Amino acid sequence: MVIPPLLRPGDKFAIISPSGTVLPERVDGAVRAIREWGFVPVEGKHCREQHIAYEVVSHSAPLESRRDDLLWAINDPEVRAILCSRGGYGAVQLIEYLDIEQLARDPKWLIGFSDISALHAAWHKAGVVSIHSPMAKYLTLYDRHDETNRINYEIMTSGKLPTYEVAPHSHNRCGIAKAPIAGGNLAVLMSLLATPYNMITPGHILFIEDVGEQVYQVQRLLYHLRLAGILPHLAGLVVGQFTKHRGDDTSAMLDMIHDMVADYSYPVAFDFPIGHIPRNVPIVEGSNAVLEVMPSVTRLAMTL
Repeated sequence: MVIPPLLRPGDKFAIISPSGTVLPERVDGAVRAIREWGFVPVEGKHCREQHIAYEVVSHSAPLESRRDDLLWAINDPEVRAILCSRGGYGAVQLIEYLDIEQLARDPKWLIGFSDISALHAAWHKAGVVSIHSPMAKYLTLYDRHDETNRINYEIMTSGKLPTYEVAPHSHNRCGIAKAPIAGGNLAVLMSLLATPYNMITPGHILFIEDVGEQVYQVQRLLYHLRLAGILPHLAGLVVGQFTKHRGDDTSAMLDMIHDMVADYSYPVAFDFPIGHIPRNVPIVEGSNAVLEVMPSVTRLAMTL
């Protein structure tokens, strides 16, 4: 995997909205945070717009405008990093317009999660690492000394990747896995299975999260992975947060996932702080990782 050049003070940092509508004050907050980091924030022309598609879906702008902002951020040689302002449906509409060879020729840091998993998949296809991490809302609510913001800064400026330690969970399966790590929003990534942008592959440590998907819907996705021959042959599995499903009965969701992977021998770590939660730790897509699931602690270490 290719590592984008490390950022230096004064580098341009683009803010775009490739998916849903973002509150203007959150763009303002992201602008302030990027300036505090020492970079120059530059907004896509359509970053603050609002557009309703098919009378129900709220996009930041029509498809063509969101596409143009994304292509501008990718093709402008002075832009060295791209922050997606928020998730919400829409990013998958844009990836077929991307020049994968251009992404590889001039790699740039990409930050986002949730629906932005579709763009991470494009970066992954180009062989470029990217950062699965919170977006403009988080930058607005928390200062640059916050754990997540500090880690993002260190990744992009020094190449230093984090090591996380998480309390054990009763569903964990102990073991050690050493493999590249990739993942994100399960529903978004599953929509890319059997396409050139699929990033759920055997031999990887897979991390997953989702929001608003019911237990049976997540199980259906996992059955798809099982029947495709992928779920049995992962190197490891990191189960993030599954939030806002019916009744918010987290135990039922985790019980189901535990049962779906019970036949396999690789390490599985439950209740990892990844997803639509306040502490959503950065994961570097495509980095080399060591997952150690032990009775006393789960440790995930990443290196470039």
